[in-house]
Amino acid sequence: MKAKFLTGIVAFVAALVASGGAFAQSAGSVVVYGGAVQIKPQVESGDLTAPSLAGTKVDVKKASQFSGGLTYYWTDNISIDLPIGLPFKHDVVGAGAIEGVGKLGTVKSLPITLLAQYRFGDAGSTFRPYVGAGLSYGYFFKPRATTVLSGITGGTVSNPTTLSMKSRMGTTLELGGAVNVTRDWSASLSVTKTFIKTTGSLSTGQTIETTLDPVAIKFAIGYRF
Repeated sequence: MKAKFLTGIVAFVAALVASGGAFAQSAGSVVVYGGAVQIKPQVESGDLTAPSLAGTKVDVKKASQFSGGLTYYWTDNISIDLPIGLPFKHDVVGAGAIEGVGKLGTVKSLPITLLAQYRFGDAGSTFRPYVGAGLSYGYFFKPRATTVLSGITGGTVSNPTTLSMKSRMGTTLELGGAVNVTRDWSASLSVTKTFIKTTGSLSTGQTIETTLDPVAIKFAIGYRF
């Protein structure tokens, strides 16, 4: 299903390249865009601190959401991008020694990112590939633990185990391309990689260090003002 989705996007963008004309993305322009994003954490989990079964680790599953943002063209080739989106909801599952136990909890994430982008070609190019780099703040909130987590860590019905995840700052790299469809409308596809770690904490006093390093794929339609 994922392969068909990505193939469809590639075919759509290729058709736009074949049919589009040359329209400006020049200094002073502001593009407002909206679309969809899928975030897939590339998790490397440490071990849950004692007391716990040796090798107790976690994994964080991918999530998709609607997203938008603003891009300001500082020059014809340099732009500043501010993505704005809805929170993502991720499942946290067991891994390592507890792989297969199921869902341990859920957590919502809201990436707050600011990117500087360099766009190749000139302002009138139909297709403009670009690279970007910037900072991201991973805000994690509304964690919810399951009875599975309580069972593993000794929680009870009257005193269940709760969890939290620390918000952290990271760096983001981006590779993408934009197609001008008309003078004001455009379509874009980008991939970002964010380097970020977090610390999960349980009400039992146990902690777990986790590298998330998510990869995000974003497809958006933009309108230039």
